[in-house]
Amino acid sequence: GSLRSSTVVPFVDGGTEGFQGNARVVIPGMTACVECSIYLYPPQTTYPLCTIAHQPRLPEHCVEYAKVLLWPQRKPFGDGVPVDGDSPEHVAWLCEQAQQRAAEFGITGVTYRLAQGVVKHIVPAVASTNAAIAAACAAEALKLAANLDLMSNYMQFNDGYGVYCATVELMKDEECPCCSNRPRMMHFRRSDTLRAVVDYICRLAS
Repeated sequence: GSLRSSTVVPFVDGGTEGFQGNARVVIPGMTACVECSIYLYPPQTTYPLCTIAHQPRLPEHCVEYAKVLLWPQRKPFGDGVPVDGDSPEHVAWLCEQAQQRAAEFGITGVTYRLAQGVVKHIVPAVASTNAAIAAACAAEALKLAANLDLMSNYMQFNDGYGVYCATVELMKDEECPCCSNRPRMMHFRRSDTLRAVVDYICRLAS
């Protein structure tokens, strides 16, 4: 059926990573949703296991070595206990092991804070970037409340080298599994489980 604009609840989204940030306005069913532009987001940082195990070059490699290889082998807090990035004891143990590993290869810079950041995948935050993106989101929310023209519809911001800001219009993906109104036929056997349906939708989205 057709979308009733009176029932649509728009939302404003923003995020930062270091000196980079973005803000966007999503009007469900009318503009591109997050899934439509998921290709814009970089994959999570990972380190090759061969580098971690044999030739570490960065302090992060040493922390990953302690987490991925030493933790399962030595079981410092008991069998089957996973790494908890919010546990000071866990992070301290990983930091100590990583420092020993770093000393073997002449690597400096392994600290408790770094170890916690690697374990919890903490993204560095810069106050000026956060402030700029928060201001952009607040401005768009105010425009929505006052029924003013919105930005179209994705803003990129970078203040690492000077200040760069650009607004582009992300196009709605008509094949998007999340926001497309286009019907899609899916065929399953009577014996298929809910897991088969979920797996099929995940493959479709990827």
